[in-house]
Amino acid sequence: MVPVRFLLLIPLIALLNGYGVEARIRRYKWEVKNEFKSPDCYRKMVITINGRTPGPTIRAQQHDTIIVEGTNSLFTENIAIHWHGIRQIGTPWFDGSEGITQCPILPGTTFKYQFVVDRPGTYVYHAHYGMQRDSGLYGSIIVGLPDGESEPFAYDYDRNISLNDWYHNSTTEQAVGLSKVPFQWIGEPQSLLIHGRGRFNCSSLSVPSSDPGFCNTTNPDCIPFRLIVVPGKTYRLRVSSLTSLSALSFQIEGHKLTVVEADGHYVEPFVVQNLFIYSGETYSVLVKADQDPTTNYWITSNIVSRPAPNSPGQGVLVYYPNHPRRSPPTIPPAAPVWNDSRPRMAQSQAIKARRGYIHTPPAVSDRVIVFLNTQNELNGRRRWSVNNVSFTHPLTPYLIALKHNLTHAFDQNPPPDGYDFLNYDIYERHPNANTTSSNGIYRLNFNSTVDVILQNANTMNPNNSETHPWHLHGHDFWVLGYGEGKFDMFNDPNKYNLVNPIMKNTVPVHPFGWTALRFKADNPGAWSFHCHIESHLFMGMGVVFAEGIEKVGKLPSSIMGCGQTQGL
Repeated sequence: MVPVRFLLLIPLIALLNGYGVEARIRRYKWEVKNEFKSPDCYRKMVITINGRTPGPTIRAQQHDTIIVEGTNSLFTENIAIHWHGIRQIGTPWFDGSEGITQCPILPGTTFKYQFVVDRPGTYVYHAHYGMQRDSGLYGSIIVGLPDGESEPFAYDYDRNISLNDWYHNSTTEQAVGLSKVPFQWIGEPQSLLIHGRGRFNCSSLSVPSSDPGFCNTTNPDCIPFRLIVVPGKTYRLRVSSLTSLSALSFQIEGHKLTVVEADGHYVEPFVVQNLFIYSGETYSVLVKADQDPTTNYWITSNIVSRPAPNSPGQGVLVYYPNHPRRSPPTIPPAAPVWNDSRPRMAQSQAIKARRGYIHTPPAVSDRVIVFLNTQNELNGRRRWSVNNVSFTHPLTPYLIALKHNLTHAFDQNPPPDGYDFLNYDIYERHPNANTTSSNGIYRLNFNSTVDVILQNANTMNPNNSETHPWHLHGHDFWVLGYGEGKFDMFNDPNKYNLVNPIMKNTVPVHPFGWTALRFKADNPGAWSFHCHIESHLFMGMGVVFAEGIEKVGKLPSSIMGCGQTQGL
């Protein structure tokens, strides 16, 4: 419990830190519970916040304090909520990563998150316990500029759209299959959702239900998303992806999308027809309602980088005063070729920091860590690994173990900084697929500059390499470059963009390719860095960085209660 006297001091503290008197406290009370919903017309049990999925949008201004009191009303499951893109400067214990920064929130209990949103931009929140994000526990965070300040681009209206994929099996069923011997893959999603709504083909069910409400395309839960626009006006669309598996292409029929923001940072504007977006990413695009106003237009999302057996996600751009239920007279626009990575790589390379808003990276780094992403087996179970180490969560959260020097809470041996660069063939399925597991961490010198090279490789299937979106908690990083094939540590660093690299918190590594990042280890805490695909993280595709632990303040008792934290 935060003392009342401290809450009264927050506006004064904000003023002394140069935030201005406009900083506010914004309070939310949430109840997280199970409900039956039909977001794609197929009824299943989901996780809602105050009866909704996606959950309520948090709206604030830069430097505001957000207080969320969340009650876990699930019957049998713990929860934790991660504030994705919020750096948690000074509050690392409220990052919301179960096993990393806090113990989980038990059924029947209430937990209070309290943090400052220090930068304007488009962010998201979502479950960070097991694979609960896949059950519908997610939403948007919109942070505006302080009063009197303006964006470097003009628009008339501001809207947000969340994209997702959707499975009919529960996350428990998926987890059991992923852990089985033999391995049982979760498969491709049954539907794609646009702002929580999709359309499953009920006639495709192999065993039709006798319950007419079990799969019903007239259910109001699955009425397609409609975005109403006024002819001639310009709209800022804040597009976020919280897919469990899928990389997506987003487009609006007949309209160009001008990219102006990525993960809270201004982008040198460029125009696309299809916005490629990966799980955990957020973008702002400008769309002008400049087409024939007598008709409506398709909004679509399509799976890329994987074969897509299902139909696209579909919504409708409605030109006022057309009837919202009027469907476009055309068929939805064609999807990009799913296995053509060239346009996806081209978009990644096109994202640069906007002139006038460039944060120049340090010219050199103090440490280079290369992460080889591979698929392996451990005791007959399929796993994902980084440098042949598959990550496992300890019972005691790292932040607490490190702060209280609980050396027996996790493996004190650090994982490797690289792999056998000279001899490893990233294009081959390796005959020795065995891996090891560890919950060891990477300890970073405080304020040091760290380069991370994400290297993709072949999976356990021949001629196959998957797209992995990697998300770093507690930081933004500079994206120094992308490449195809094996990263050349002697020559590729000479090609880094040190002039105007974009800063992001989530970035893809493309099939059989590499991505180079640089960040400052300047935020005291323990921070997760992981693939944002739910099943991949569940199967071990992640690491943890620790930095400046001695500078972390007194930990709140509310994050304790599990593992060796009992009694602290």
